[in-house]
Amino acid sequence: MPRPSDRTQRDLGSSAEELTSGPPPSGAAASVYLPPFRVDVTVRPGVALPISRAALARAMAAALEAGGAPRPASIGLILSDDGELAELNAAHMGMPGPTDVLSFPMLPPEAYPPHAGRDRAHLDQAATAAAVFPLPPGVRVHVGDVVVSVGPARLQAGAGRGGQTGEVGWSAADELRLLVTHGTLHVCGWDHAEHVEEAAMRSLERELLGAG
Repeated sequence: MPRPSDRTQRDLGSSAEELTSGPPPSGAAASVYLPPFRVDVTVRPGVALPISRAALARAMAAALEAGGAPRPASIGLILSDDGELAELNAAHMGMPGPTDVLSFPMLPPEAYPPHAGRDRAHLDQAATAAAVFPLPPGVRVHVGDVVVSVGPARLQAGAGRGGQTGEVGWSAADELRLLVTHGTLHVCGWDHAEHVEEAAMRSLERELLGAG
């Protein structure tokens, strides 16, 4: 499995059509179609959401569009708890304890268009990626998966520790929208290891979330 991207502890037009007529059984996946994208949402047993699966899928589709994801494409979203995130964090990041979101890209960053903050070598590699990763017409490529722990989103929002800075007082729904947007941009090759790219990523997240 590809190495995931992690949101650090404090860096901590079309309508959706779902396959099911109502909420799926606990733990089951439901696909939300937002052409040219499909978002496969899985809610783990016992996890209660403060926002609809369709709303989270729309946030992810907007981030896929902004990130220049292949078209058509699919992405997975798993809404889970601290236990699963802790296991994934240890196994794939070598870090103890849970985190709020992990991303598992299936394509390398060079498969996506260049964006602000990437160095010259990345830009040159991205320029050749279109030839390296051509897609057959009509084939939907799975670009990756995002796993979110819903509990921290509720706690962070409720304590006024939400947002990109950990100082935003907003709803748990808004915090989850930020987490899935952040995770999807990681899938699309964005990162925040360098200050310039971090600033560009945060700016794009604010734009996608309608926060200016």
